[in-house]
Amino acid sequence: MTPGTAQKRWIVGVDLGGTNIVVGLVPIEGGEVMGFRTVPTDAQRGAKAVVDRIVAMVDEAITDVTASHGTTRDAVAGVGIGSPGPLDRKTGTVINTPNLGWRNFPLRDLVANQVKLPCTLDNDANCATYGEWWLGAGRGVSTLVGLTLGTGIGGGIVLNGEIYHGCSDVAGEIGHMTIDSNGRKCKCGNYGCLEQYASGPAIALRAVEGIEAGASTALVEMVDGRLDEITAATVYEATVQGDPYAAEVMKDTAKFLGAGVASIINILNPEMVVIAGGVTRAGDTLFEPLRAEVRRRAFRSAQECCRIVPALLPGTAGVAGAAAVFKRENYGAV
Repeated sequence: MTPGTAQKRWIVGVDLGGTNIVVGLVPIEGGEVMGFRTVPTDAQRGAKAVVDRIVAMVDEAITDVTASHGTTRDAVAGVGIGSPGPLDRKTGTVINTPNLGWRNFPLRDLVANQVKLPCTLDNDANCATYGEWWLGAGRGVSTLVGLTLGTGIGGGIVLNGEIYHGCSDVAGEIGHMTIDSNGRKCKCGNYGCLEQYASGPAIALRAVEGIEAGASTALVEMVDGRLDEITAATVYEATVQGDPYAAEVMKDTAKFLGAGVASIINILNPEMVVIAGGVTRAGDTLFEPLRAEVRRRAFRSAQECCRIVPALLPGTAGVAGAAAVFKRENYGAV
């Protein structure tokens, strides 16, 4: 480092999901995610194993980035963690995670004590939304709602440049919006949650149910008849290959999402809705019927001023947003 030159500073972002853990370092002023790495969560091994994996990944990422920039660990301001919720941000506790099986788990402090850096904790979908607002599709937008479609469906709300948490940190649980009062049982205990129709596992389940009811589709050949191996990605691939049944499953997914998004638009009147997750690779196959469903259901003035777009930071939005949360809480601005 040149004498008199200010040392570059970094924030570690951790995106903990039901399927994968993703870690990277973000320059404190914003920019490309460095030291990126991802591993399976393996939640079935227990909470301690997951924490140990997070700590190891953070340490490895810090070592890689500081070494490549000729600096030291002192250049790292801290760690922002995004986790499935609901959460208590003040105590850094994960209250309940149906997809990880945790209850009242002090994630923030466990990580902070081991990496010996200050940490913050926020909902993973809040972080993904905040990341898109800071460095992705939502740059320059004041009001934005994000949906992350993965193992579950998460959501986040940004109002005037800040995450809206609600009075008990539960705002943004869009996946648990009821779209069918007599519908499928959800892990949260409710019935008819959006997550049970449009998350990755739900897309696969609906596809399999149709096949078992007699639908003809290339999906069966794609998995050599092993229907339990059908995933949302398989449905997407079959759609691209022109399979009519897979395309119908995707169209139905878009309608379910459209019903949820229309409600969001009517309630919050945002400038933008950002959709993230592997299913967005379906492109117009997903977004055209989704937008059509929104036009059918939402107030015209609300939907006309709202853009519904795919995320621009696939794989890194949660990391960037977790870092942005740390920056907001410790430096007062992003």
